[in-house]
Parts: sequence; C-alpha cells; structure tokens
Amino acid sequence: MLRGLLLASALLLMLAGFANAQSWPDKQPIRVILPFSPGSSLDTLGRPVFEHVAKQIGQSLVFEHRPGAGGTLGMAQVAKAEADGYTLLLNSSVQTITPSTYTLAFDVARDFAGIAPLAQFPNVLVVPLSGFKTVADLVATAKAKPGSLTFGSGGVGAATHLTAERFMLSAGIKAVHVPFKGAPDVLREILGGRLDFYFSPLASAMPLIESKKLRALAVSSVQRSPSLPDIPTTLEVGFPNSEYVFWIGAFAPAATPRDIVQRLHGAITKALADPDVQNGITKLAAEPMPLTPEKFDEFIKREIESNAAVVAAAGITPNR
Repeated sequence: MLRGLLLASALLLMLAGFANAQSWPDKQPIRVILPFSPGSSLDTLGRPVFEHVAKQIGQSLVFEHRPGAGGTLGMAQVAKAEADGYTLLLNSSVQTITPSTYTLAFDVARDFAGIAPLAQFPNVLVVPLSGFKTVADLVATAKAKPGSLTFGSGGVGAATHLTAERFMLSAGIKAVHVPFKGAPDVLREILGGRLDFYFSPLASAMPLIESKKLRALAVSSVQRSPSLPDIPTTLEVGFPNSEYVFWIGAFAPAATPRDIVQRLHGAITKALADPDVQNGITKLAAEPMPLTPEKFDEFIKREIESNAAVVAAAGITPNR
C-alpha cells in the first residue's frame, strides 16, 4: 500500500509538472535576473537575445539587476525561486567561479539547470603602448624582478582575475593584483600607464586596440579570434594550460520542467541565428558556443572543478 501511495504521489507530481509546462508561459511575465549592474556584457549581449525569445514564446520579459557579492545575490535569488519557468538567470563565467571564492547557501552544480550558452569571448592581454612589445618580454621582466609588475581585474575571483592567474601559473611568474569594479576602470589605468597588464574582455578593449591607444599581445582562447587574426593565443606563444574563455549563458532553477528548459533552449538557438542578433554578437567580438542543455550542465561541472584548481594553485583567499 505504501509503495502504491508513493507511486501515485510521484505520478501526480509528474502530471502537475507536465501541466505547468503545457500552459507555460501564459500565467505571467518572465523575470530575467542579471546579477551585475546595468551596462555589462550581460546587458549588451543578453537583452537582444531575450527580446527575440520573448517574441517567439509570446510573453513579455522583465529584466532585473541584482548586483552584489560578486554576483552571488542574484544567483541565490534564482536558485531559491519557484521552478516554474517564470524566473531565469542570465550570468557569465562567474557562475563557475563563485563556488571556489564564496561561501554559498546554494549549490551551483545542483541548484541550476543550464538552458544554453549565448556566446563566448576570449580575453585579450593588453598593455600600455609604452609597455611590453611581446608576451616574452613581459614574462622575462616578471621573472627578473619578481613582484614588480601589476595587473588589473574586475575584482577578486572575477573571470579576468582567473584568466591572469591561469596565465601566470603557466608562465611561472607572479605579479601584484589590483582589483577594480569593471573593465572601464582597469582600461583607464592601462591607458595611463599605471598598470602593466590586463586580460580584458575583448569587446571592451577592441575600440582601444583598433585606435592604437593600447597594445594587444595575446588572446586567451584556444584559437585566434576572428576579430584579431594577427594576435596569437597564449598557447601559441608557449604557455600550455593558459587558455581561458569568458562566456555568457542562461539558467533556470534546477527543478524547472524539462519541457520548459528545452523550449527556452530552442528559442535561444533560434534567436542566435537571427541575422540582426548575429550582427550584434559579431560587433561584440563574441563567438558561438552551441551546447545542448545537458552538455551545458556537464560543461558547468567541469569548469567548477577547473576553476577550483586555479583558485587553490594561485592562493586566492575565498570571501567568507
């Protein structure tokens, strides 16, 4: 009898989830939580994609910025939200860094369902025009004068921070970390010659590279960026395991019905194929990152482990 009751309860839950998935998204507008302030790449890339998604599914979307604590406040809001398809998260590589740099009240691997990556961006190693001419010059100076160089990032544990740490571990060098709030602040210091190097998101640095206001030495991707075909990768110039790619992706609470996750994945995929959206992505120096929801979840788990290794090896102190 107990077994029969349990099976009946499971069936009712399954049917309720199916019914919700069938009626979704008629109930109310969908909230898209962005865990950082307005103006970030989450905005510039994510909004056009989700506006296209809204037209496809016939429901309005409300974008809500919930910055704070390295993105974890917004992440927590979605992790604890009703898994009904009406609350989504738009986040970046930070999603897989925070498990190693913050004490969290949720589990990134278990409490979120990956929907789809929107795009990936290589970070580009930039220096002042008066600075180093090659990556080899930078590394040689850092080895000759340990601790004499400075580098900037978007904050302790940010993707730009880990990109630099991964490169320095490969090169066997150390430099003084100077954290800032974001790319504009760091690039201003590079332009003024007050920092020695920075692994900048490519979209942020491209206008300054094109106008020859700063120098690009290498990109952190596995292959050269189509936006900077003449700039080598850090792998090409001799530093194994130095690659690091910044990405942006969409997530839902883990228990969200799979029909809803799959429908959102299809809508995002269709949006990314739209010529106007593609043109905007190209202007941001972004590249495709096609993954199914299942493969995206697997990618997230692997990257959590990889980032944890970098955080430990670099001696980054977690925020407790």
